[in-house]
Amino acid sequence: MPARHSSTRQRLVVATLACACLCAAFTQTLLIPIQSSLPELLDAPASQTAWVITVTLLSFSIMVPISGRLGDMYGKRRIAIWLMGLLVAGSTLAAVSDNLPGVLVGRALQGVSMGIIPIGMSLLRDVIDKAWLGTAIALLSATLGVGGAIGLPLSAVVTEYYDWHTLFTLTAGLAAVALVLIVAIVPPTGVRSYGRIDVPGMIGLTVGLVGVLLSISRGNDWGWSSAPTVAGFVIGGTSLAIWGWYELRADNPLVDLRVSARPAILLTNLASVAMGFALFTSNIAFPQLLQLPEAIGGLGLDLIPASLSLMPAGLAMLAAAPVAGRLERTIGPRLLLVTGALIMAAAYLFCLVADLDFWRIALVNTVIGVAIGLGYAAMPAQIMAVVPVSETAAANGLNAFMRSFGTTTASAVIGAILAAATPATVIGNFSTIYLLGLIAALVCAALAFLVPHGKGRDGVPAPAAA
Repeated sequence: MPARHSSTRQRLVVATLACACLCAAFTQTLLIPIQSSLPELLDAPASQTAWVITVTLLSFSIMVPISGRLGDMYGKRRIAIWLMGLLVAGSTLAAVSDNLPGVLVGRALQGVSMGIIPIGMSLLRDVIDKAWLGTAIALLSATLGVGGAIGLPLSAVVTEYYDWHTLFTLTAGLAAVALVLIVAIVPPTGVRSYGRIDVPGMIGLTVGLVGVLLSISRGNDWGWSSAPTVAGFVIGGTSLAIWGWYELRADNPLVDLRVSARPAILLTNLASVAMGFALFTSNIAFPQLLQLPEAIGGLGLDLIPASLSLMPAGLAMLAAAPVAGRLERTIGPRLLLVTGALIMAAAYLFCLVADLDFWRIALVNTVIGVAIGLGYAAMPAQIMAVVPVSETAAANGLNAFMRSFGTTTASAVIGAILAAATPATVIGNFSTIYLLGLIAALVCAALAFLVPHGKGRDGVPAPAAA
């Protein structure tokens, strides 16, 4: 194990990594306020400008597990520096581009930078004392929600009063600050696994994920039974099957599937998909409901006030971080994840029985923020309890991907439900959406409850389950 640093240095490391993760998370909602205006801004048809959103999702999903493995092999601090450098480069390129190709490349580089999240959590394990490691993980996890919840209204305000390029200029500046802080404050840990880069594994994973995620994210536009959508599922699914067969036989696999198949990791990753689905259900449904005309049951708000309804969730996640850290030490990550999922289920149950207005939606979002704060703190803690130190970043990268897969699936499913709605049925369709969120939260709780408990990889007994 690497040497520990002073408490002050450790706090600075946590603050630095939280800043970096916040910058990366901010990019996920960066363009939502101007998505409908992109064809005019970039002088391209809507079918092409939709890729500005999709390319970030694809590069994020592909590079998160890959960057995790590279961090384990070549040093997490080194890879963190490269990822922040790519975020600066991508944001700068998009800031000076007025055409679709430049913005696409910039957005792809922004998506790659999301690999900082599993890298950052893994760095915490290397440099933070166990006494408050759970709190540090919870704080870093909270930045995922804070970045999206605060990023959306901030983006709406910026695009309302400034040129849209300002969004990328702001991101580039924040990322540059985070890069300098990482170089100056985050120490190299010396914890590595050795071997060669699994190039066939990278190619197989890339082809598989691109096929499946492309079909999920674009299925509403292409048609779920269309040739491109079906081809994406078939090619992607076949590639992932071949990739899995190869990884089980590779000497230095990109993802150690035998470790990932351990019940504690497998069930936690499956629970992560369900929690990601439940989280994004509210992120999509509430702004839509708030902006719908009052004549058909909506609240008739503009984008900026509608976006503000997401802020309580992000702030609640941040406030829940120290509580989540203490609870993780007391009851363990398994029951912490169960608790977060049940709180989220209660929030969606309230949505099904109550008449929602702006303040009730803000209240529900606050409760969901607390639930996500607990759940997102529990998942990496559970993963790190049962994987070797030398595989921490790769394992966290896979878990981050599973959460992303859940949010991507939610976006496609909720989008399809809303697209099929008519003025007469739209409010009933929202009830269906809340029901799906409730089911996803209950599935997450059930899967988390089944996670076995016992001694972690560090030899520390996990807290007894109730």
